[in-house]
Amino acid sequence: MLVIGTVLLLGAAVLTPLAFRAVRRWSVQRAIAEVRPRAVATRTGQEVRIAGIAVPGPDGVIESRLARTDCVWHGHEVLRHYWSPARDVTAGERGRERACDSIADYGSDEPFGIIGRGDPRREPPVLVAPEDAAVSGTDMCLQRVVGRPQRGVPAPADDLLPRVKGRISGLFRGETIEFEYREWVIRPGDPIVVHGLLKMRDGRPVITAPTDGRLRIEHGHAPQEDQSRHRFTGALLLSGGTIASAATGLLLLLAGG
Repeated sequence: MLVIGTVLLLGAAVLTPLAFRAVRRWSVQRAIAEVRPRAVATRTGQEVRIAGIAVPGPDGVIESRLARTDCVWHGHEVLRHYWSPARDVTAGERGRERACDSIADYGSDEPFGIIGRGDPRREPPVLVAPEDAAVSGTDMCLQRVVGRPQRGVPAPADDLLPRVKGRISGLFRGETIEFEYREWVIRPGDPIVVHGLLKMRDGRPVITAPTDGRLRIEHGHAPQEDQSRHRFTGALLLSGGTIASAATGLLLLLAGG
């Protein structure tokens, strides 16, 4: 019995640190998946992929430029539709083709937050700095077409042009048909996935654009969010099973010797 007890104590001494490191590693991974700022901060200087819920930033909810909708991020684009001269080679006659160019493109740069699903907001959120971000899948909250004024016809009211942020530029080719305004928003509570470089600003973790690319923001839940949680749990169980197997092997080896 004394030999067996000694073997067990020796096995525990060897394997307990392994078990502790496995549990700690799993706990950190789970905390990052839950978007806990202290855990996320451990990835400072690394590129991260964080899935969670969009919340207002330090300045609160903002208003979109065109639709005047409450949001945490907004972007808009102005398209100019025009008639472009084109030659019909088979007929040898000149015709016209409809085309369009983007003459204005803007995305807000006010920082907003991201938290984990079900987070009671006991601590400040991880911030997202969306300057020049590539945003996809967001809701279009406005799409309006305004025709070009015609001679002898009252001009349509275009109250959106003064709200356009940034410079309107481009090659104004051909004859203008109409202008099309589009706007997209991310609202508080929307699920998002953010890909970027993690930095610390004023003691808070902030996801920014990588040095050699753009910050990416995807609207919607992460496709493998639930699977990741299962992998975390499976990794913990696997670690526990491996440690138990090693303990049994050590016990048999020492007892046989």
